[in-house]
Amino acid sequence: MSTELWYTERYEEHGAALSLKIREVLHREQSPYQNIEIFETEQFGTLMTLDGLVMVTDRDNFLYHEMMSHPALFTHPAPKRVLIIGGGDCGTLREVLRHQEVEEVVQVELDERVTRVAERFFPELCENNQDPRARFHFADGITWTKEAEAGRYDVIIIDSTDPVGPAAGLFATDFYAACHHALADQGVLVAQSESPLLHADLIRQCQGRMTEAGFGAVSSLYFPQFCYPSGWWSATLGRKGLAMDAFRIDAARAFTGTRYYHAAMQQAAQVAPAFLLP
Repeated sequence: MSTELWYTERYEEHGAALSLKIREVLHREQSPYQNIEIFETEQFGTLMTLDGLVMVTDRDNFLYHEMMSHPALFTHPAPKRVLIIGGGDCGTLREVLRHQEVEEVVQVELDERVTRVAERFFPELCENNQDPRARFHFADGITWTKEAEAGRYDVIIIDSTDPVGPAAGLFATDFYAACHHALADQGVLVAQSESPLLHADLIRQCQGRMTEAGFGAVSSLYFPQFCYPSGWWSATLGRKGLAMDAFRIDAARAFTGTRYYHAAMQQAAQVAPAFLLP
């Protein structure tokens, strides 16, 4: 009898699944909001799951975190104040703090236990958590954004889970309108928007709802993400006042230390597949 252990996430509605071979279970707990599990895998390092859904692995998280942060920051002409909604593993926060022009990053994560578990099992993602520019609030991101003063932030990053349960409201038009209100002139919003292959309708909805909320320019980014459904992922950008293709290309070209993102990739990632063209 085989003694191999595999972690499998099933995508029942799509008739597919992802499996990772694991060595051992490192941690399990039930937070006030969800079940948090940590595994040591054979090839992908440490794995975190929330309510049975893969959230992050050591091996491929850089793809997601770099594309959720750098395109938006380089799209803004001078980002100083950043709000992250979600992002409890702190990988996006780490990437944002690599931009020296950023003066303040406010991260609002509903479940504090996700961040505390990440600090223990994903220390590289959390290596900048003590940066004095970072401020943590463990609260509801929707309420936080709706109560924000007008023009409070330059960039808002919605680093959310799938649009089910409490996270569903993060994909709604009224929430995007609250983000628009909380952004200063030329402000940029970016939200994770699921798989182009499996969730094309959702991507179109995100684009349409951002437009309805008042964003003058909207575009999606497409990039690989092995551990998420279909292995292909997206983030959708909304911008106030300026065209989406106008970004700080010289600064992006000079930016170093990334493993996936670079200036040409920002341009390439916005080229939509034919089935997602207007």
